[in-house]
Amino acid sequence: MPPKTRKVAVMGYRSVGKSSLCIQFVDGQFVDSYDPTIENTFTKKLKVKGQEYGLELVDTAGQDEYSIFPAQYSINIHGYVLVYSITSEKSFQVAQVIYDKILDMMGKETIPVVLVGNKNDLHRERVVSTDQGRRLADSWKAAFLETSAMEHEAVSDIFSRAVLEIERADGNLPPGGGCSIS
Repeated sequence: MPPKTRKVAVMGYRSVGKSSLCIQFVDGQFVDSYDPTIENTFTKKLKVKGQEYGLELVDTAGQDEYSIFPAQYSINIHGYVLVYSITSEKSFQVAQVIYDKILDMMGKETIPVVLVGNKNDLHRERVVSTDQGRRLADSWKAAFLETSAMEHEAVSDIFSRAVLEIERADGNLPPGGGCSIS
């Protein structure tokens, strides 16, 4: 069976670790230097529940609450990974704004999304609680994970979950919390 291609936009406020998560997932390395991303696309094959997927990750430029939502992020995108930093209340608020803009753009009630609290390794600087993240994701009917791109913690889980959320939205998986990562 040929791999299914799925396109996922990775979005969030600037310097929350969108590129670091993508590079850690695709290349297995942590890039410490910060160069603001214009836009990058990464591809990687991934197996979820026995099915091969060709993932195309669109690593977007950092958004803020005033950014116009770029139309290209609503066309041919199957799902979204919205990233905030657990050390930044502002990035958490921006994730909510981006989510609302995606819904407006798509004209849908729900979209396949994984909310990611990144920088879990900086727990001493945490300002956004795990509960806050989980509650927000629940209100969206979205998946939720906390990760550390630096420590490679739960990074591939993000993209496996994104695929599962997309398949569920497409009616290819039963709804509910049945989560298994192969």
